[in-house]
Amino acid sequence: MWAQVSSIGLKGMEGYRLRVEVSTCVGADSFKIVGLPDAAVKEAKERIRAALGSLGYVISGQRIIINLSPPDQKKMGSLFDLSMAIALLISLHELEGAVAEDTGFIGALSLDGSLQPVEGMLAAVLAAKKVGLKRLYLPFDEKLPPLDVVGVELIFAHSLQDVIGHLSGQWIPPHFLKPNAVEQMDERGDYPDFQQIIGHSYAKFALEVAAAGGHHVLMTGPPGCGKSLLAWSLPTILPALTRKAQLEVMSLYQLAHISYLSTAVPPFRNPHHSASGVSIIGGGQYPKPGEISLAHHGVLFLDEIGEFSKKTLDMLRQPLENGDITISRTHATITYPASFIMLAAMNPCPCGYAGSNSHYCICSARQVLAYQNRISGPLRDRFDIQLSLKSVDLGIAGGDGRRLEESSKMVRKRVEAARQRQYKRFGREITNGRVPYDELIKASPLTPEQQSMIQQLLYQKDWSNRTQIKIIRLARTISDLSDERGSQISDESISEAIKLNSVSGTARGQNH
Repeated sequence: MWAQVSSIGLKGMEGYRLRVEVSTCVGADSFKIVGLPDAAVKEAKERIRAALGSLGYVISGQRIIINLSPPDQKKMGSLFDLSMAIALLISLHELEGAVAEDTGFIGALSLDGSLQPVEGMLAAVLAAKKVGLKRLYLPFDEKLPPLDVVGVELIFAHSLQDVIGHLSGQWIPPHFLKPNAVEQMDERGDYPDFQQIIGHSYAKFALEVAAAGGHHVLMTGPPGCGKSLLAWSLPTILPALTRKAQLEVMSLYQLAHISYLSTAVPPFRNPHHSASGVSIIGGGQYPKPGEISLAHHGVLFLDEIGEFSKKTLDMLRQPLENGDITISRTHATITYPASFIMLAAMNPCPCGYAGSNSHYCICSARQVLAYQNRISGPLRDRFDIQLSLKSVDLGIAGGDGRRLEESSKMVRKRVEAARQRQYKRFGREITNGRVPYDELIKASPLTPEQQSMIQQLLYQKDWSNRTQIKIIRLARTISDLSDERGSQISDESISEAIKLNSVSGTARGQNH
């Protein structure tokens, strides 16, 4: 007898319809799984045999072949145990009634027939609608956030017996996930508030622009000037993650086998400069998400970026441009999302005090140049904002100690308002730093005078075309933060964008 049911296969975060085909006939005991299964999938036959036996089903004296289609995709993990067990029961006429083609099954089986959550289950749930499923059976897991996939009925079960009973027309009590509503959790107390940072008003403005438009930032300055403190404060001014973004982030952490608390705070990743390229980009024999994917919808902070290997840094160029990373290995080619704000910090020279007014630099010109060249020109060109920081005189900046700095919450309100203007302008949730340039310039055309000014500076300063586009993107974001009406980019915003993109321009006004 032949039977077929549906499940969901995963290639990274991308899901595809997987068809579980089972053929059974009377004969010598045989149980084979084909369709490029890995070791975990092959071992499912023993879990299925034991689980069915514990429920009183006998499958001895049967020649069983299970095909996982499409056969050219590598199948990994225990995500398909439940679907194979259900298809086998239908093939053996132990389960009466047809299972609709748009009904899917995911979950691992224990030997006693209970269902267990598996790696990638959340990503599979998010992919259910895309692959055409209208009903999905899956294990109950109280660690999952509340799920509500529009157009897909999710049926949580504790055991294989629950699923069999429900398919046979029996009612099983619904399992509601604990009300740990992710959108209610927006605790940012682990990060320093803008109020705690004395001075650096221009740097704060630059980070506000970066948060509003999704722009990358490179900070250069002597040790102890506040680079790391500013970087760690950036998550406090970023808008809260949407429900969809939260689930995407949780799926990536689940695939990387890293625990992640349900929260609306954007992720902040801070890998050490000794981290390998695989840990930063992602990879392995069976590719897992790296730091750039774990920073999706959040911030990737590379402190002492000059100390990272040149090979690792150059591998960042493609994801910074495209917002995703494709990892090719012998067993699989997988694409993970990697849309993040990159925030990097470095010293101006090996000793750290080049250009300092308070310390003597002991580095030669050649050493300074060699240190700066640790970041390649193409990578440096991908930073929209370049800040040159100086140490703050706390006595002058702090005054009598009663000066009230602007809080992160106040700044975040402006950032959220600027983001909403961008979403409305482009018709989707995308920022000025990510939207295709032709779409940006169509929505916010420059005046002939502005075009002439930028072209003139392009030739004078020998800018690349990418630099020209970055300035227009920055100017659009600055105009959005200024609450300027209409689609027009102001001349003042263009002038400010040029200063933000130039190291010499950002060195001014650090303490005002």
